[in-house]
Amino acid sequence: MPEPSPAPSASTPRSIAPEPAFSVETFAVPPGSAPHDVAPAVDGGIWYTAQGSGELGWLDPGSGEVREVALGAGSRPHGVIVGPDGAPWVTDGGLNAIMRVDPESLEVTAYPLPPTAPAANLNTAAFDGDGLLWFTGQAGFYGRLDPSTAEMRTFPAPRGQGPYGITATPDGEIYFSSLAGSYLGAVDRTSGDVRELDPPTAGAGLRRAWADSQGRIWVSEWFAGQVGVYDPQTDAWREWPLPGDAPQAYAVYVDETDAVWLTDFAANAIVRFDPDSETFMSFPAESQPADVRQLLGRPREVWGAESAADRLVVVRTD
Repeated sequence: MPEPSPAPSASTPRSIAPEPAFSVETFAVPPGSAPHDVAPAVDGGIWYTAQGSGELGWLDPGSGEVREVALGAGSRPHGVIVGPDGAPWVTDGGLNAIMRVDPESLEVTAYPLPPTAPAANLNTAAFDGDGLLWFTGQAGFYGRLDPSTAEMRTFPAPRGQGPYGITATPDGEIYFSSLAGSYLGAVDRTSGDVRELDPPTAGAGLRRAWADSQGRIWVSEWFAGQVGVYDPQTDAWREWPLPGDAPQAYAVYVDETDAVWLTDFAANAIVRFDPDSETFMSFPAESQPADVRQLLGRPREVWGAESAADRLVVVRTD
């Protein structure tokens, strides 16, 4: 048998992984767009909701070219994600409908909410493990759409107004965050029932939610200025305050390395949190203010929309 390796001593050299290096780039979009949410497109572009002009935009990061698609009179789009079909799906609060845009023909298809959920103030959406689209309405609703049949159901949310962020775990389960209700909702995808999960900080104001590779749910706590995480395996919470005075945590996104990214309105910055070292890194915005309301990404890129500056922003890991 081979001899066991000696235990490392104080003089034994150790290999240390280098700290990642980052770069930041911004891209202008048409004035008055007020971009709200972003989603990397299958073709390498970036979709964004132009809430100010009622359009869905597409940016080519290579050339800076922008195209915009009108969603309809009265449109006020909020969230956008790319579905399993490769198309962008939009939650449109102005039209009170889920909108799908064909990525090639740019044809727009609307899925109106039922009369039982008028003026739902649609916010964000996520696809579950069965290909159903779940969504939130801040007026006090959550719901689901079956894209294959166009069947839609809406449910009144616990504690009324507040449903905002939503996420799917790696195994396809759905959780949403309630800003006004200040809880995380675990959705039973069969019945539609919700189990309310309260964070340790009362009145924290859970704005957005995102699942990591282990199925833990990270949340941005707007009123508390914290990042929190709920672990379904242990039914336990942890929270960390963002650096600085009176932070306001708006967006949250977990990248492919399980690093957690947030936006801080008070600091006008994008913030990276390392769960292993429990440390923060800040990327202050050039725009004063920037008001980055949402983050999403793809490997080595984290994208956001500077809603106050009519720009998109990307932080790249070099």
